[in-house]
Amino acid sequence: LLDAMGMEPEFLIWQSHEYQQTILAIGLNLGVALGWIALRTSLQRARLAEEKMRRCTSEFSMVMSQHFTDWRLTPAERDVAVFLVKGLSTRDIADLRGTSEGTIKAQTNAIYRKAAVTGRTQLLSTFIEDLMDDAWVPADAPQTAA
Repeated sequence: LLDAMGMEPEFLIWQSHEYQQTILAIGLNLGVALGWIALRTSLQRARLAEEKMRRCTSEFSMVMSQHFTDWRLTPAERDVAVFLVKGLSTRDIADLRGTSEGTIKAQTNAIYRKAAVTGRTQLLSTFIEDLMDDAWVPADAPQTAA
């Protein structure tokens, strides 16, 4: 409307318009650059996390295998022990192995006896303890008053 009347306010002169466009272009380019940096950083962190997870999984498998060897588990007991650690129920393990629940219960009891544990929780904690660093254990445990 102001243009039609021949009145151009000062803030609409071409120089201020060019300044605005320049500032917007700089801001846009800066945003793209920072977005690219954030994306690269995020992808690097994701790759690092995947690598650490692979290493952890591999170490956990080695720890389990070593314990199974130390406990002299049979191949069937090894399979059942892996399923126990994964959290499957007795019925699910029986279905997967194509055996009866009674067989799985007997194998589970044999695993617990050979591992010198009383249940699934202690069995799992046996593996986790081997993976945990000693730094997680407090150096000076608080003394309880007697």
